[in-house]
Amino acid sequence: MGSVSHPILEKYVSEGGSHVGLNYAVASMQGWRAQMEDAHACMPQLRAELREWGYFAVFDGHAGTTVAQYCARHLLDHILAAGTYSDLRVTAHCDPEQVKEGIREGFLDIDRHMHKLARQDNWDRSGSTAASVLISPRHIYFINCGDSRTLLCHDGQVVFYTEDHKPFNPREKERIQNAGGSVTLQRINGSLAVSRALGDFDFKEVDWRSQTEQLVSPEPEVYELERTPEDEFLILACDGVWDAIGNEELCAFVRNRLQVCDDLREICTQVIDLCLYKGSLDNISIIIVCFPGAPQVSQEALQQEAELFYSLTSTEIIQAMRSRDEDPDLLYVIKFLAAEEMPGLPPGGGITSKLAGLLVLSRGNPELCILYNIVGVELTEHTDFLFKMMEIAVSIFSIFF
Repeated sequence: MGSVSHPILEKYVSEGGSHVGLNYAVASMQGWRAQMEDAHACMPQLRAELREWGYFAVFDGHAGTTVAQYCARHLLDHILAAGTYSDLRVTAHCDPEQVKEGIREGFLDIDRHMHKLARQDNWDRSGSTAASVLISPRHIYFINCGDSRTLLCHDGQVVFYTEDHKPFNPREKERIQNAGGSVTLQRINGSLAVSRALGDFDFKEVDWRSQTEQLVSPEPEVYELERTPEDEFLILACDGVWDAIGNEELCAFVRNRLQVCDDLREICTQVIDLCLYKGSLDNISIIIVCFPGAPQVSQEALQQEAELFYSLTSTEIIQAMRSRDEDPDLLYVIKFLAAEEMPGLPPGGGITSKLAGLLVLSRGNPELCILYNIVGVELTEHTDFLFKMMEIAVSIFSIFF
């Protein structure tokens, strides 16, 4: 998948909830890629006997969109149809080991089915990672195949996250070599950067190896954790997020935003913008699932946010930046603001998460016209304005943040 001359900033956003207290939002953006290859599935409340269960998934496609889109529509059906799972629908107190086996069988079954369809219908040569969760009344089942990732924030801390499947991981590398392949430049045969995925059937043609012993394996890793009242939220995201921000940083940022914003869609879009400003060059997709124990908006946090806004837009800051002999450029402003002691900056986001807001605020604000000089041109459209900022900033932020 190629890149474009400027990022596609339009976002898809959605939200929902269930009668058992799960609330979620999802947001995605094409970004710097020539095509949007991510897909997702959000089902906070399943049907019939499983109405107290929820299912969420992100799919990061590569080399095309067909596999990611097909999995977003049909993976759950294959999991529920698995023989070891079909008898578990009527009770919340089912054996976690049987559930995990049903999930595994569902992944292998949909991959076999898609392999047949790909031959019959001349599909593209695409593949897709899959990061998903099944949430029962008692457990959270974490499901991972590839390098998308899921984490759980519990009482303010990351207590679990899935491990990425990369070709250079010792166990993955051994399987690749046993199937007659090699790992070159951290890629399978110098080409594919993930070692487990659905689809990618060009890497699954070793006749003398089983389905899970191919160069690329469709077998997911599945873990279960027992739910507790201290569970706050889940984050499912593609590597367009994780390439730009770490687990603990993102957990801290989302937790901070939940205390000042009651719109999960807005928080998802803030994460996407933050990752873009930090240099992500991929499609970006994120799902946030909140449990009843998630942080709530507080007056104290709102007051701190107001004080931070005042600090960032204060006359003293503007005058200090104007004290140079020459007009400040973007690099100088970033370094200046990063060096200032400003309590209340969002943890995990820092000054980076506030730059877009500052630039937008500068429009029509005489006290902040200095920020117009950063981009060197007065733009009227919001998206063009952000694009101009991004065009200049994307190569710089990674140096300082």
